[in-house]
Amino acid sequence: MASPNILVLCTGNSCRSQLLHCYLQQMLGERAAVYSAGVEIHGLNPRAVRVMAEDGVDISHHTSNHVDEYAHVPFDYVLTVCDHAQEVCPVFPSAVHKLHHNFADPAKATGSETDIMQAFREVRDQVKAYAQEFTRQFASPAAATT
Repeated sequence: MASPNILVLCTGNSCRSQLLHCYLQQMLGERAAVYSAGVEIHGLNPRAVRVMAEDGVDISHHTSNHVDEYAHVPFDYVLTVCDHAQEVCPVFPSAVHKLHHNFADPAKATGSETDIMQAFREVRDQVKAYAQEFTRQFASPAAATT
């Protein structure tokens, strides 16, 4: 069986989807092909790069991609990470497993730079925990038979 294709979808593919993309890629390795995209393109958020670097992960080479760029990829899983992306999510074949978790958008955080970076760290940690849970379920024998 070929490795499943996983798409992480967000509004602008600048932060939340980038974080989850990277963690899933790291945790799943060769067991899956992981992509991330947005229903819009906002560019990679420099604060997302910084909080991932704090966790020892370099995403500075990532790009912000539009979901249409992957129209040719047969996805097995589509993970939406914000309500807006879920609402405007393109139509995928019914065989696609769609999962949704709304993470707060740290790019909308206000206050001092310290406050804003703390919001990014909190979302990063939530996304990492979600990636760990998805990986546990993905790797379970039941997931392999569905």
